[in-house]
Amino acid sequence: MSNITRKSFLVGSLSFVIVLFTMPLGHALMILMEHFLTHHQLYYSAFVMGAIGLMLTILGIFINGDTRQTLAGLFGSLFFWTGWIEFAYVYFAHRLGVQPQTDAMGNIITKPEYLMIPSSVGFWVIFMVLYLFSIKSGCDFFIFLQKIFFRKSKTRIEVKPIAHNISIVTFVEMNTILWTSYLLLMFAYDDHFLGDRHPITIGIAIACLIGSIFMMAHLLKISSWGYAIRYAIPTVIVFWTFVEVLGRNDVFKEIWVHPLEYKMEMFVILIVLIVTVAVLLIHSSHRKKNMKTNVLYR
Repeated sequence: MSNITRKSFLVGSLSFVIVLFTMPLGHALMILMEHFLTHHQLYYSAFVMGAIGLMLTILGIFINGDTRQTLAGLFGSLFFWTGWIEFAYVYFAHRLGVQPQTDAMGNIITKPEYLMIPSSVGFWVIFMVLYLFSIKSGCDFFIFLQKIFFRKSKTRIEVKPIAHNISIVTFVEMNTILWTSYLLLMFAYDDHFLGDRHPITIGIAIACLIGSIFMMAHLLKISSWGYAIRYAIPTVIVFWTFVEVLGRNDVFKEIWVHPLEYKMEMFVILIVLIVTVAVLLIHSSHRKKNMKTNVLYR
């Protein structure tokens, strides 16, 4: 990988911003939907949102361009995660009467839907086994693990690549990394295991911050938009795990949890995200036209 250039710094930093701003906006969207919609409206809207995310991802299969396919997978996964995963937990938590976790003053610490997420850990293990033993991943962490597991194996396991589309890969990996982050945080926050103020939980937050810094250093060397956005996804989520632990311990007020109190701040974040993505798509379109023109007149 080459050193940081002006172009790679711009591409890497803006890719980080694009993915980073989706995190608070996703949280705020859930809060607003729960606030303004009735239960029936909420669940119908969530179903539609998830369906849009799935269709957007599938549409990404049929569009050209690494950047466009990456964006289709990114926003498709965000809509799908919020609509069909997070709100599915909201629905069943409400239907089954799961109670939230509260503090001594009766304030809600963890909503019921998040208390249900650790029950999916077995399915998560299935995915990890698949990634570790069957798929040739582009993830540095899995590449490292595969080298450790298979380097000295007498019966060498051949990890084969699978035919893939950028939109689908982005969709699956985004959802898997979000899932992993939620599981990590929910187990860490659970007083039966650690607790939100336990030294190991704080250590996890610090480790995530350090890890995200190293990942950011690599991200700033990437000059390709599509690859940079895909690499920004784990970078942001690892960093956001650190942010979540700080917010959990009241180090700062999470404005995305109170979007109606911070309308201007959330609006600015939304506008910056829309403008950045729009400029990126326009740039991608112009570059594609220029490439076609060069081929025609060659």
